Order: sequence, then C-alpha cells, then structure tokens
Amino acid sequence: MRHAKGPLLTVDVGERTATETEIGDLLAETVGGRATATALAHERIPFDAEPFGPENRVYLSTGPLQQSQMSFTGRMNMTGLSPLTEGLVSTNAGGYLSRNFVEAGISVFEVVGESDELLAIHVTDDGVEFEEVPELEGATVPETSDYMADHHDLGPEHCIAIGPAGENLVRFASVMTFDSRAFGRGGLGAVLGSKNVKCVTFEGDADAVPEVDVEIPNPPEMDIHREAATSDDRMRRQGTTGGTEFINDNFSLPTRYFEGYEFEDADQIGGNAVEEKKYKKGACSACAYACKLPTRDEERGVETEGPEFETVYAFGSMQGVGDIVDVMQANELCDNYGMDTISAGVTVAAYLSSEDEFGNAALAQEITEKIARREGVGDTLAEGVERCHDDLGVENLTVKGMEFAAHDGRVLHGQGLSYAVANRGADHMYAGMLSLEYAGELDPEGTLGKADVLVDQENHNAFRDTGIVCAFGGDYVTEERLETLFDADYEDLLAVGKRTIERERHFNNQRGLDRADDVLPYEIPDFEAAVEEYYEARGWNDDGTVPETTDAVASSGTAVPSDD
Repeated sequence: MRHAKGPLLTVDVGERTATETEIGDLLAETVGGRATATALAHERIPFDAEPFGPENRVYLSTGPLQQSQMSFTGRMNMTGLSPLTEGLVSTNAGGYLSRNFVEAGISVFEVVGESDELLAIHVTDDGVEFEEVPELEGATVPETSDYMADHHDLGPEHCIAIGPAGENLVRFASVMTFDSRAFGRGGLGAVLGSKNVKCVTFEGDADAVPEVDVEIPNPPEMDIHREAATSDDRMRRQGTTGGTEFINDNFSLPTRYFEGYEFEDADQIGGNAVEEKKYKKGACSACAYACKLPTRDEERGVETEGPEFETVYAFGSMQGVGDIVDVMQANELCDNYGMDTISAGVTVAAYLSSEDEFGNAALAQEITEKIARREGVGDTLAEGVERCHDDLGVENLTVKGMEFAAHDGRVLHGQGLSYAVANRGADHMYAGMLSLEYAGELDPEGTLGKADVLVDQENHNAFRDTGIVCAFGGDYVTEERLETLFDADYEDLLAVGKRTIERERHFNNQRGLDRADDVLPYEIPDFEAAVEEYYEARGWNDDGTVPETTDAVASSGTAVPSDD
C-alpha cells in the first residue's frame, strides 16, 4: 500500500528540543494523515490528559498524495485532544501549506509541552529554530502572516497560526493557514494557545531529502486534474453555498437557533448572492477545480474568502441575518481572530436567542469580537454552548459538546444518527450521510437499516482524511482510482479507516465517553434501536465501548515509537 514517508518530528516547546523518530512501520500500516496522527495520539497522549495541559499533543500530518500535483490534494490533517469535546478530534484544511510541509522532509509534526514565552517555530529540512515573539501577542492571523513575511520572507502559504481566540483559549479556536483556511472544528487553536505557540512555518528543498519521495502514478493523476479543470459543476462558481436554496426549500435550513426549519431570506445569503460578490477564482495547491470564493463588497469595504454554506447557516439563518455582506463580515472576523465559524456562529445565535435580538447583525459581530478576546459576556460564550447554555437560559443543542453543523438531523434522520455516534460530535464531515439523503439515494425518513451505510461512510471518510483527498473530489477520485493511487484494494483502504475510527473511540472510552454520550437533544424515529444496529455493525459492545480484542486496539503500540 502506498504511504507517506519521512520521520515524525517532535517539538517540546517547554524544553525547546526537536527530535526526529523513524515511523516507517507505522506509516506502512496507517498510510498518513488522520490515521497516522490518530495512532500516535492514541499511544502518546495520556488518557487522563487535560486539553490545556502540557501533556496534550497536537499532530500536523500529511498523506502520500501531497507528493503529487493532483487536484483535490492541497490539504493537511490536524489531530489532538479537543477542549470542546474532551475527546480526540481530527480536522483538515486546504490552502498551500502541504507542499511546503513535505519539502521540510517530515511526515508528521508533533507539539508537546508548554512554553513560558510566546513562540514562533521554524521547521526546515535543516532543523528547527525557536523564536520568541512577544510582539505578536494579540495579533490577528493576517498580522502574524505579515510579520513572518517581513522578518523571514515566508508568506501565509508556509504558516499555521492562531489568532487572539487561540491565545485566549476560546474552546472553538481554529488553527489557520493561508490566512483564511481553517483547521476549524474542535478547538485545536486553543491547544496551541495553551502551549504558547503563535505560529509554525515550514520550508525546505525536496531534492535535499529524496528518501521521502512517494511516486504517484500519472494516470489517474492527470485524468483527475483534467476533469477537474473542465468541470462545469456549480460548486466551482458558488462553492458549497450552491445548495442553500435547495436545502431550504426541500429539507431544512435551521433558523433562529433551531426555532425554525426554513429561512425566509435564504435567497439573500445563498449561492447566487455569494456568486455576485465573487471577484476572482480561488483554489488550493495544485487544484484545477478552484472552488474557493474570494468575495468583496466595495460599498461597505468588505473583502474575504467565502462564506461557505456552513458560515451562511451559522451567521445567517441561525441568527436571523439575511444580508450576505453581514455574513461576509462575520466570516472575515472569524478568520482574522482564528475561530471555527460553525461553533462561533451557533454560540452567538444562542446568545441572540437569550436576548431576543435575532437579526441584529451589528450585535452579532460585536459579540463575536468579544468572544475572541474573552471580554464581558464573550468570556462566557467562549466556552461554547454546552458550557454556557444554562447561563443563557437556552437549550443545549450540541452533541459531545460540539455545536451542530447546518444539515438538520431532525429532517435527515441518517445524518442525525451520524451526529449522535460520531466520535467527533455534531460535525457533518465525519460520515456525510447528508449527501446520500439530499440526493435521494437514501430515504431521509427513519434510522433503522442505515447502520451499515453509516459505517461504510465513516470508514471511507476516515481514509479520505488519511490520503489526503478533498471531500469535494469524490466524483473524480473514485473507488477504482483510489485503488490505483494507493496500490491497494478498496476494502484494504476501508480497513485503514475502520482502525482509525476504533482508535478514536477507544481513546474516548478511556476518558469515560460511552453510550451515554451517543445521544441527540431531539427525538428521531427508532433512535435507540438504530444506535444498537450501529454498535452491532461495528462489532462494539452494547455500552458503546470498543472491545480490547479489536485489532486496532490489540495492535496499538506495536508500530508506534515511544518518546520516553
């Protein structure tokens, strides 16, 4: 099976040390990306670790496809113990970082410890340098990028960075790259903030480390690139917002902190409205699909990248805001301050509900800034809905502490089941049942009989995040092409995903998460029976725990080096 190459680079920011460890055996088993990072996290993060403690670790990892110039591969994975969910979380982001990371000659970057001073870390194929950057305290993400460009001639395509939200330990703070691309869900930006790491840069010369080269076959690489370049998909013009009106009219667009299922101004914040503000094409590294959304409104002086559909939902319909420029402004605030737009927008919507202020975009943006800086009520809201809903007097509409994505499980019952059992919580990318239910390939009504499909979707997506392949490349990077690209049978690729899901679940089990956490804050048909079907399909215990005899658990540690 084709896999990433290169050592694990561990940086202890408290000790200011950098150590390389060969992990060839682990990569051969786990391929790269999310699977490799999850295996490392399972063995090297103590089960009783505190998310903001020095013993927590953050992993930035690449897959073998980042060695190619194929469309849909300009992405990287990040994994760690989430301060929002208290379990393992993996998230990925696009942009232009992945090729610079590969050229530094490593496959995984690991951060542990806690620094006394605010740090920038510089990783090259020659080694690691630590730079104290007290002048960047409180800096926004673009300000941090500008500093790196001015002082080190390294642009945002070389950087990961946190904004004020990460420094202030906002539980849904994101890690940003290329200024506007987010490792968004789960709060890993706050974990870096707890370690006093402001940014990390990567650069190198691939020719200087030829032993990490991965040969990717040109076909189907070039076929995929050509098809991406010539596609007439609406997503290339409108990004994920292209389905806003369809979802609103035919399913549900959650509105006013879930009070409603339909938003009267959906057409004012949907795909056509976004496309009207788009002023040029945008892409990720090496991708001809170019589905990004550089947008501007000259009248109000707003320029940003996006918003995508999840932001349109979180800062639009959920808040009762029907002006696309207001949503653009909120999107830019979150990018600059370094916050997940879904959790931030939903949390602000909960606040607007408590104050009977739906539709007040100016107040929503004021509160968003207060959250990032933990000022006033923002200090309470920075904890997320699960921890602040009692103070607000609103319902706790989360799963495992994670705020819901847009795709409404009250209507899409398979997606609702997916939210409940996902190790990550209420995130739409974990299994993607929504796409099957929107398309009519799976009846949105009911939960029974969907467990096997859900398991396959979770396993597929876990491998997708391992390879790493963009979620929007599914129509192009087919099962047959995956087999060629990774030199393996598709079932073997799914097995990598399966072991990843099992390791995540086992880690969370050791932290006390079990069936009692696989719940929803609303009712859908036959839910308890469907959860039982899911556990049976997974081969798990009735209490939602992974048997110790499961292959992924029993084999843990055999290919994972210790740093003791």
